[in-house]
Amino acid sequence: MAKAAHATAVRAFTDIPNVGKAMARDFAQLGFAHPRELAGQDAFALYQRLCALTKCRQDPCVLDTFLAVVDFMDGGAARPWWDFTEARKKRHPEL
Repeated sequence: MAKAAHATAVRAFTDIPNVGKAMARDFAQLGFAHPRELAGQDAFALYQRLCALTKCRQDPCVLDTFLAVVDFMDGGAARPWWDFTEARKKRHPEL
């Protein structure tokens, strides 16, 4: 499945680079009905909410993916989630 090249082309969560069916379910569990609602979100707050909802600590890669998704939906270029790992480790070394 081809991913969207820009946020304006996104119609479903799975159109977003780095997002598959499982991550799309995570966004639904977080209460999002449409991908454009992810613009302007705090990726770390989303991660904390998902951990609370699932009652387990999610893999830090989930936070990296949230960072990539929010950046993309805010108009950034499509980048792989691992491009965000180093910045996440600096900002949240506890993860």
